[in-house]
Amino acid sequence: MRLHRRPGDQAIRPDHEPRERGQALVEFALVLPIALFLLLIMLEVGLAFSHKLTVGYASREGARTAAALGNGGAASCSGSDPNAAAAAAVDKQIVAATQRILKSPGSDIKMNRVSQIRIYKATSTGSQVGSYVNVWTYTPGAGPDIDDGSTVDKLDFSQQSVGWPACSRVFNPTPDSIGVQVVYSYQLTTPLVAIAQLIGGTQATTYALNDQTIMAVNPTQ
Repeated sequence: MRLHRRPGDQAIRPDHEPRERGQALVEFALVLPIALFLLLIMLEVGLAFSHKLTVGYASREGARTAAALGNGGAASCSGSDPNAAAAAAVDKQIVAATQRILKSPGSDIKMNRVSQIRIYKATSTGSQVGSYVNVWTYTPGAGPDIDDGSTVDKLDFSQQSVGWPACSRVFNPTPDSIGVQVVYSYQLTTPLVAIAQLIGGTQATTYALNDQTIMAVNPTQ
């Protein structure tokens, strides 16, 4: 059916089009912040997962080194043991192996947020046995030398406590279980940090992404 307009009549126009355009703009304005918020969450989770993978890889590399070095060949912790020096250097090599992964090319780890590397005697379930733990804390460039005494080989961690000397680690007949834990604090990096601060304060912007690996002491001969 065609509409005929007589002279003097106003043009017949549908009045719903402007309302639809206005409704679409309102809906877009409501949905956009939610979509951006979800996008930030996905991006932040992806970054945190990448950091977690690196921390986990570092703890595994440290544990593999610890298992392979064992007690450094020391028969006891006696000062007269000819392998006492080698045993004393075991933990340095464990920390060096862990640090090497944390600082490897492509790593996003913020070294100043790695507060500790812990080397401890573990139970079969992975828990720490009593006070058998050696704690290394982050001291950039002020740690001991690894090999030849040059500053290039200096560790970024220094030993703060010795509760389980390497010379006392047992691998025969029943091997000890040794754990290496990396204590890492992840800080939000996307604009999501502003939202987190608004909701929960400064403490809501950092999260513990610690990781530990347990292996049986099994020195290579």
